[in-house]
Amino acid sequence: MKTGFTVFLAAFIALGLSWCGLVYAPIQQLGGTKQTVVLQSSDKWPMQRAGEATLGLQVYRANGCAACHTVQIRQTGVVNTLSITDLGVHKAADFKDFITSLMVVPELTKYSNSIVGSLNQWNGSVPKLLFSGEASAVVSLLGDKLKAVGVKTEARVVATGADIARGWGLRQSVAADYLYDAPVQLGSLRAGPDLANLGVRAPDVNWQLLHLYAPRSVVKNSTMPAFRYLFSVRKIGAQPAPDALGLPKEFAPAAGFEVVPTAEAGQLAAYLTSLKANVPLYEAPFTPVTATK
Repeated sequence: MKTGFTVFLAAFIALGLSWCGLVYAPIQQLGGTKQTVVLQSSDKWPMQRAGEATLGLQVYRANGCAACHTVQIRQTGVVNTLSITDLGVHKAADFKDFITSLMVVPELTKYSNSIVGSLNQWNGSVPKLLFSGEASAVVSLLGDKLKAVGVKTEARVVATGADIARGWGLRQSVAADYLYDAPVQLGSLRAGPDLANLGVRAPDVNWQLLHLYAPRSVVKNSTMPAFRYLFSVRKIGAQPAPDALGLPKEFAPAAGFEVVPTAEAGQLAAYLTSLKANVPLYEAPFTPVTATK
């Protein structure tokens, strides 16, 4: 009896601790999450999805889209960049000499090879990337030095990572991005591209509808299945339907017929175009422009 009770108690404690770690702790950490504020702005994030887009999430879920797509941009880090936007009265050759003279400054010496090297073969055209690295102090110091001689620069914080390099987004996805999604469809397989910022990459609803009906009509060699059951093929009436798809000849229905999206297709397209992760947040910073000196 004692052994049985001990095993039961140990199992109960183990399962209880697991539940606390996997269920209770995340609820306490994220369960009360509210809208956050866009970095360097008073705007709130995220905005509530419109009615059709909210319904479209359920269509996305019902059709198993998460089996082939993720909605989660990954990021490995950030770099600070400084670009020259205007040389003022300076010529390129004189500017190169000035930059070389700055490399005696202790804070810049470590980066002299990359900074001076970035100007090799440069003909003076702007904008020109002068520095890219983790050292924000270098960006600030260089910006101040160049401002003093009338050279304008632009400093940026740029997120880095394979997903960002592919053009899938500008920053990593964070918990706040999913505040109004129920259920959250993160996905785990990328048979197709990540969709977290699809509304920025492909904001045209008509393109989305074409892609759903005949993927290869807009993406050559696409492996995505056609979701034609979300559309109705019918005879053209006295006038073509205003929302009929403008399909290429090889994907179009027989003469006298047209393809019209159902309500579910329109909702799904609305959801896809609502997917945006294009504002900087405290926990996921990037900046279109952080400073102009």
